[in-house]
Amino acid sequence: MTTQPAGDPAAAIAPTGVISPSRPGPGEPAASPPPGKALLPGILINALALFATYGGLIAVLLPSQLYLLDPAHKEQNLTIVQTVSFVFTLFAQPIVGALSDRTRSRFGRRAPWMISGAIVGALFLFGLGAMNTVFWIAIFWVVIQVSFNAVQGPLSAITPDRFPRDKRGAASAMFGIGTQIGMTLGVMLAGALGAHIGIGYTTFGVIIVVATLLFVFLNRDWSSKDAAVEPWSWRAFLQGFWINPRRHPDFFWAFTARFLLILGYFVVTAFQLYILTDYIHLSLGAAQGAVVTLTLVALVPTLLAIVVSGWWSDRAGRRKVFIYAASVVMVVSLAFPLFMPNMTGMIVMSVLNGVGFGLYMSVDAALMTEVLPNKEAAAKDLGILNVATNIPQALSSVVALLIVSSFGGYAAVFVFGMIFVVLAALALIPIKGVR
Repeated sequence: MTTQPAGDPAAAIAPTGVISPSRPGPGEPAASPPPGKALLPGILINALALFATYGGLIAVLLPSQLYLLDPAHKEQNLTIVQTVSFVFTLFAQPIVGALSDRTRSRFGRRAPWMISGAIVGALFLFGLGAMNTVFWIAIFWVVIQVSFNAVQGPLSAITPDRFPRDKRGAASAMFGIGTQIGMTLGVMLAGALGAHIGIGYTTFGVIIVVATLLFVFLNRDWSSKDAAVEPWSWRAFLQGFWINPRRHPDFFWAFTARFLLILGYFVVTAFQLYILTDYIHLSLGAAQGAVVTLTLVALVPTLLAIVVSGWWSDRAGRRKVFIYAASVVMVVSLAFPLFMPNMTGMIVMSVLNGVGFGLYMSVDAALMTEVLPNKEAAAKDLGILNVATNIPQALSSVVALLIVSSFGGYAAVFVFGMIFVVLAALALIPIKGVR
């Protein structure tokens, strides 16, 4: 892996890894402008809108829609919808990322994909509430997930596109803060609209379109219309998705660590609403309110952890130690519902898990930008790393269903989460290029 020396914070990093203080000329590699004053708050707000949509849909609206459709088979139906979505969205981010790396337009490389993804996803959200079969809910959910991946993939490439390496912790922290606040506000909004699912879906569709348009137009990219582009080759395009772990071991271990931790985390959260109804024994309405409560109590500790760890890791020049600390806190948090199977135990878990996941989110995002094999394909490689998020998220409901049915209840889900968080921390040890 080639590392980039620290440069002028006002200079942008071109995807080639070379600091580019001025607009590239015709025939030169595509590059993005230096970060302006609106970029950091823009990343925060766009991440907030995107993850508010994810949080509200995944935690409340979609499981509630399937609960009302068929209460006796709610877990199985949610698993079907999420698994079908997984099959179609597995490589959505790396494919969109690779295409956006090659996109040549007067609006730059990322903007066309972000805008089209937001609009298409919103249109299908407007219709999702009217679907009354698992088949059509799954079809709409697939299109929505692919579309929002087309927003998230290019958005994640903004950090290596525009920020020097020694400032990426701050940029990652903004993304992490937006993610956490967004998840919280999204769950709150979805909880308030839980009795009006169609209105809830429409509201989130409007939010994501408005936020994405504002981001793109307030943080304009340089035109890539006349930039150099390699001749198209299907073989080279497809081969680009294989990154040899022998040649790029740091990338492989970063992928593995993220995969394991996200699986451990989301196996617990996949059926959160159903944990509250079946393990804590709340009614559906009470459980929807409890999801909001659990999200709220985690908000402040998570934000503090994100801000402190992002700033601190930049100053210390270290990433892994913060992720180790995050793993310890997360393991401790997951033990509480086992010994306190009530709302108190769930609240304590949410607070501590928020601290741990906040530490992890901020620093892991910065670490990922430092293990990319090819700076000319930053969006594609970050998209491949995001597969390590997409696969375990999609598998989480399947794994949780298997655990619950095999071990007779939700307690085993927490044990599984603890084990996989530990395995994720161990997978970071072989990484050599990042301290």
